[in-house]
Amino acid sequence: MQGTDRRSLLAGAAALVAGGDLLGFAKAWAQSSEWKPEPGASLSLLRWKRFIPSEDEAFLKMVDAFTQATGVKITVSNESYDDIQPKASVAANTGQGPDMVWGLFSFPALFPDKCLQLEDVAESLAKKYGPWFPSAEAYGKVKGKWIAIPVAFNGGYPNYRISAMKKAGFEKFPTDTAGFLELCRGLKKNNTPAGFALGHATGDGNTWCHWALWSHGGNLVDANEKIVINSPETAKALEYVKSLYETFVPGTVSWNDSSNNKAFLAGDLYLTNNGISIYAAAKKDNPKLAEDMDHAVWPVGPVGKPTEFQLAFPILAFKYSKAPNACKAFIAFLMEASNYNPWLEQAQGYLCQPLSNYPKNPIWTADPKNAVFAEAGRRSLAAGGLAPVSERIAAVLADFVVVDMFASHCTGREDVKGAIKNAERAAQRIFRNT
Repeated sequence: MQGTDRRSLLAGAAALVAGGDLLGFAKAWAQSSEWKPEPGASLSLLRWKRFIPSEDEAFLKMVDAFTQATGVKITVSNESYDDIQPKASVAANTGQGPDMVWGLFSFPALFPDKCLQLEDVAESLAKKYGPWFPSAEAYGKVKGKWIAIPVAFNGGYPNYRISAMKKAGFEKFPTDTAGFLELCRGLKKNNTPAGFALGHATGDGNTWCHWALWSHGGNLVDANEKIVINSPETAKALEYVKSLYETFVPGTVSWNDSSNNKAFLAGDLYLTNNGISIYAAAKKDNPKLAEDMDHAVWPVGPVGKPTEFQLAFPILAFKYSKAPNACKAFIAFLMEASNYNPWLEQAQGYLCQPLSNYPKNPIWTADPKNAVFAEAGRRSLAAGGLAPVSERIAAVLADFVVVDMFASHCTGREDVKGAIKNAERAAQRIFRNT
């Protein structure tokens, strides 16, 4: 009978959200929640700085509704992609700081023993909306234990100007790496260049460089975490990216995660990798540019299958938090479909779901140019490539080992052998010290 009452409450809560009553939903949800916040609890959350204003507004409305329904005050602070991991590491090491951190990729794996175990939250969500996509589960678990909840993925896909692509001789975006290179060469010839970050851009740099490595069959480590970066496949990937780099707009070796957005919107760049934020900004401020934009999945390389590396957004709670139940309640509340789907819609395609059976979201069909971003979680590999996500894998990613390998060769600082050797040494150093 209790289960029936709970289901009835949740059904009623969903109807409230559909009617626009977020607070009513939150109150009904709180009554039936598996996690009861500690009396007088308050929480602080550090999250990545938003790229889509409407997403941030919708998120803060959820936070406010949770506070009113449970009495738990949540203070939200924002940092850039690149600053989240260092601040989280300091908090983990000192035992002081935010109760929860919502960041990127595999950062919770840098300090798994400091994270609150979240198996109960993950299993509850999987029963309702699962299963988890394999890449999502990989980011949530370390050594088989859930230490974070992968809230969403950000699809980082090729963003391009349709007119420039056609002028370069392509009616459709190329589906293989050879065609992709020819497109970039054609764009450069027409003075409508491409550009991809080769600086320490946590999102844009890491994602496309791993795609390039994996698409040619290269890997940093194998399934047993043996370092295998020194391979003919890696050499081919380096040579390929050097050829791409020769077509790029100047300055990509110093780009951060906002550099390509600015260049594209300014009309200085015609092909880059990014989330949907460029398109969302163009629709708002430059409709003519938006009309000339489209998106595509990453081309397939010599390995013959997709090798995408998409941006994941896991949220963790620290063991030192004085309100672990409140942390779990908030994370579960955030992921409830009746709550999650309207927020996802307000993200305008910048974020997509990590579980396979959420209700279909209208954002993916409202505009055909959004559709590709819905597949990011399903298509993505996790940070380890062949290997499980671990503290070592997270450290390699945080230290930009793969990005620096490509950048050093593209800029002429190292030949192929030197670039690979430096990456191998950097990986060996990390694997010895973690």
